[in-house]
Amino acid sequence: MIYKSSFGFPAWNFKRAFEEFDRMRRQMDRFTGGIEKESVNYHPSGVFPALNLSEDVHNYYIRAELPGMDASELDIQATGKNLTISGERKIVPEAEGARYHRREREAGKFSRVLALPGDIAPSKIEAKLSNGILTISVPKAEESKPRKITIN
Repeated sequence: MIYKSSFGFPAWNFKRAFEEFDRMRRQMDRFTGGIEKESVNYHPSGVFPALNLSEDVHNYYIRAELPGMDASELDIQATGKNLTISGERKIVPEAEGARYHRREREAGKFSRVLALPGDIAPSKIEAKLSNGILTISVPKAEESKPRKITIN
């Protein structure tokens, strides 16, 4: 009887044990929340920049979202069937002593390598940046374009 009242046996169950683990996790989150994320090599999840790839008979089209960036901050390179978009996203720092309530925009270097489905003509690639949308027109190589074959 004394054992039952002291330790809650047999009422003690696994749910209570997991609640204790959850409490410990919350305490650790609170403890590590004060550490600067950059000092522990914080790498945010997600892919930047978000992009779409489409094609027609003659070209591939890549449209990437790059809000707040200038064309001079970007580097676009084509090799083989790959296109690489690189740059550095900079965000204006907040005032001294500012406290975040939500932080979803991250700053830092990025590089996206996009494997295109067919051969390309790298010398004819055109790119423009307008209203935060980068549009790249990548012409297909003549060998990869469909050919109409006549029957004799």
